Amino acid sequence: MSIEVKNLCFSYGEREILHDLSFTIEKGEFVSILGSNGVGKSTLFRCILGLLPDYKGEIRIDGKNIKDLSVKEMSRLVAYIPQNTAPCFNYTVEDIVLMGTTSSLGTFRTPGKAELERVSWAMEKMGIEKLRKRSFNRISGGERQLAVIARALVQQAGILMLDEPTASLDFGNQMLVLTQAKALASEGYTVIQTTHNPEHSYMFSNRVLALKDGKLLREGDPKDIITKQIIDSLYGISVEVPGLYDDRARVCIPSDVALGHEV
Repeated sequence: MSIEVKNLCFSYGEREILHDLSFTIEKGEFVSILGSNGVGKSTLFRCILGLLPDYKGEIRIDGKNIKDLSVKEMSRLVAYIPQNTAPCFNYTVEDIVLMGTTSSLGTFRTPGKAELERVSWAMEKMGIEKLRKRSFNRISGGERQLAVIARALVQQAGILMLDEPTASLDFGNQMLVLTQAKALASEGYTVIQTTHNPEHSYMFSNRVLALKDGKLLREGDPKDIITKQIIDSLYGISVEVPGLYDDRARVCIPSDVALGHEV
């Protein structure tokens, strides 16, 4: 499924957050939205999800204007994966994944054999079948993210929107989650993530959208976006991008400015 955004603007009161954004994301792409805190990444997500309908401009999914779609219709097109999921009750991993079936159930229907088979398929696909009966709150952060992605797969939406999916994860779990997300894009899912990490954008994305002050600073191939000039502009500090090696980019912060800054 594709997403087309045309001349998108959004303001909270008199404070403009997004200004004249236009871009298209095609089916099967893994796109990273890169930028510092407060540039409008989360607001952009909320607009695409239909949670902030008072925007100016146009958002289309597979040619359909999202303002013409019901909540249930949207849930069949787009699945949202938040950066943190902490349910109040002690649900099992299976319960969490099963919640993704609600978009396809009628008001008084309960999950049946078909839904349980989809849950098993999604958990196996994410490599978490062995966690089925474990408490969701007692597995690792990376395993929780994989479970939430499995829930999104059960939802049967073609677009997966990941909001900083590696926040608070250790390096191993970061690679695990992003590798799985990249694999899903290669299977035809449209995957969009917000991130602060230029290296992740370079290593896993087909394309990067660089946001600054609510505007699209640049978009394109990661090797054209993860450059000293653009990273300096995005984060407001001088960095060194010493080159590409082993299919990844490295961003080094000079020691005199490293303390207290996160890239």
